[in-house]
Amino acid sequence: MIFRKLGKNGPEVSIVGLGANNFGGRTDFEASRRVVTRALDLGITLIDTADIYGDKGGSEDHLGKILGARRKDIVLATKFGMSMGAAGSGASRRYITQAVEASLKRLNTDWIDLYQVRRPDPRTPIEETLRALDELIKSGKVRFIGCSNFSAAQLEEAVGTSQRHHIASFITCQDEYNLLERGLEKNLLPPMLRHGLGLLPYFPLASGLLTGKYKQDAPFPPGTRLAGNVPRGSDAFVNARNWGIVDALADFAGKRGHTLLELAMSWLASRPYVPSIIAGATKPEQIEQNIAAVGWALSDADLAEIDRITI
Repeated sequence: MIFRKLGKNGPEVSIVGLGANNFGGRTDFEASRRVVTRALDLGITLIDTADIYGDKGGSEDHLGKILGARRKDIVLATKFGMSMGAAGSGASRRYITQAVEASLKRLNTDWIDLYQVRRPDPRTPIEETLRALDELIKSGKVRFIGCSNFSAAQLEEAVGTSQRHHIASFITCQDEYNLLERGLEKNLLPPMLRHGLGLLPYFPLASGLLTGKYKQDAPFPPGTRLAGNVPRGSDAFVNARNWGIVDALADFAGKRGHTLLELAMSWLASRPYVPSIIAGATKPEQIEQNIAAVGWALSDADLAEIDRITI
């Protein structure tokens, strides 16, 4: 397993992480336990969840019951900000204070390694958000903080605010990034690199479109992510442009003796600013496949051809 620092000031984490978005939803407790156990046994050290996952709290609750003594061996990341129903939403100091306590209780832990703002809160000044998070770090309830779905301008404002007031600053951005969606390379990536933040890609496999299990002219296999309710946002992957890219990438990988999954994961691993690839799993075998898939060392010529296909 390859290990990289989570941003320039963060802890080391495994290049393959585990996304717990399915826990408490598509994945029941026993299935979640099997996935987590296999991930830890194979050396995964980053698990990413959110308070909203699993029908508002289910994923965190599962993890809190599963991890036990192994909690201390991992970097546990969660997110806040999306609506939790009557409990509220956003990134105000008042809401953060209650949201973190609820997550700590569900996760059955005294601290969160990486606490991430799920999206910008237009109702709350970023200084208020960052000061609240800084207080959590000083209290020991949170170790590092990150953001998700911030624009380049919003990220610059946040980092500048932290620097001016000498308070905690984000070490990571969690954003949509894969071979079918590379838009952040133009705008968000430059300030991220300038300030030393790591990128945690979500939808790294484009909701499964980059695994090779879906075919353009065939029904989606029963039980797969896209066979049921298409997750919000991922319907954008299923279009003529992307099918063309997927076919070209599958041909590229096949001619070199590799699978589309290996190409998608190894390409992300080739990005030095990606410390860990947050990939969801509903079965232990998917964990094994994801870890095995990062072993393809892409050459400069390979990367240039991938750019030609995808950009």
